[in-house]
Amino acid sequence: MIFLQLFYVFFLIGLFTIGGGYAMLSLIQNEVVTTHAWMTSQQFTDIVAISQMTPGPIGINTATYVGYTVPLNLGYSKLMCVLGSFSSTLAVMLPSFIIMLVICKMYEKIKGDGTFKSVMTWIRPTVIGLIAAAAILLMDKENFIDWKSWVLFAAAFIIGLWKKANPILIILAGGVAGFFLYYPL
Repeated sequence: MIFLQLFYVFFLIGLFTIGGGYAMLSLIQNEVVTTHAWMTSQQFTDIVAISQMTPGPIGINTATYVGYTVPLNLGYSKLMCVLGSFSSTLAVMLPSFIIMLVICKMYEKIKGDGTFKSVMTWIRPTVIGLIAAAAILLMDKENFIDWKSWVLFAAAFIIGLWKKANPILIILAGGVAGFFLYYPL
């Protein structure tokens, strides 16, 4: 049953992803596009874009949208698609919730421990690598279809990196620019 498969996949993603939603994106894409072929790369990219624009953590938003889209692609009713969204969202959040409960109980005992500090030091570069992998996976010919896409990417990158502009404003400006570049009046 697809709902149990979604729960299992997103539970594992939630359990083994350290670094938040962006670090999850490459794992989610690998599972839903490559391993299970539940959706196309273009559908996944659209889901990531929508998840980026909607309020809330991108990993949870992506899980919610994937949980809705996969049953929809398989011909389930919209009510069942909502069940898929719920299943995926709960599954991706549950491991973090359980782990945080355990850590909160243990933190006072281990916060000064050298091993704990060492592990945390090694986790940081790993998280950066996972985020970079997610960015690189999204840089394909379906997302960068022509020179306009590259111009929008470069402008957002430069403004975000050197001008430290608000990401919300960059997303809104990119949407407006994309509208006028691709759908001129």
